[in-house]
Amino acid sequence: MTARPVLAATDGSPQSLAAVRWAADEAVRRGTALRLVHVWPRPVGIYLDQLQQEGAELLAHVAEEAGGRHPELDVETALLGAAPLEGLLDAAADGALLVLGSRGLGGFKGLLVGSVSLAVAGRSPVPVVVLRPESAVVEDRLPDRTGDVLVGVGAGAHADEVLEFTFSRARERGARVVAVHGWDVPTVWAPPGTMVTPIDPAALASAARETLDQALDPWQAKYPQVPVLARTEVGGAAKALVDASDGVDLVVIGRRIRKHATGAHLGPTAHAVLHHAHAPVAVVPHH
Repeated sequence: MTARPVLAATDGSPQSLAAVRWAADEAVRRGTALRLVHVWPRPVGIYLDQLQQEGAELLAHVAEEAGGRHPELDVETALLGAAPLEGLLDAAADGALLVLGSRGLGGFKGLLVGSVSLAVAGRSPVPVVVLRPESAVVEDRLPDRTGDVLVGVGAGAHADEVLEFTFSRARERGARVVAVHGWDVPTVWAPPGTMVTPIDPAALASAARETLDQALDPWQAKYPQVPVLARTEVGGAAKALVDASDGVDLVVIGRRIRKHATGAHLGPTAHAVLHHAHAPVAVVPHH
């Protein structure tokens, strides 16, 4: 198999096993291998061999389950001794997609994904799919039901990588693309006595729709078999995507690739969607 594999990180937790099942289904749709990745810290001392053996046994067990789910699937394993973030980023460089399950953070149940998942999604060289605990229920969807692939479309020059990923996933699933562009009515501040030109909400709505149509036109032409629903929503991109995410198969958002190692790697929209969406979220890096 020459195509890069779909990667799934596993530590044996229910969340990571849900990620493995999601990744196995995705690998079958793509016609690629599934590579299971287990990252374990390398302590100094007598426990080194024990941890390595336990990691190898875990991978063998999970690989057997994945193979039972899809007998035709080529399942590979990778056992890496490293810190979780560094190990997963190194593994991602050889894959087409990395799938993670997130436990979330105690005290904010239902609101936040874990810090490692956020860090990987913000730095991975390839798209990352994050399954929050409740979003894993999509794996139990009936075979004859296919949910939409939801994508956020921003203003200005849009990232081709994001829409290419979205339409490709929809074509593989026989699904519809729901493209959402969120916009806000700008607040105007002026000194007392200053004449201010009234804002025309209808004109803003028309401009938002034009932005969305222009971004989608070339991809609808490239993927004519994929049905598309285009929507513009007042209230900002994050709210629009979270509100529309209930019942979809996948939410797709973009992340601009940063050259600097320091600073935030995920913007506010990506953070909000990862924290609050009701479906698996794919974060796609773009230039």
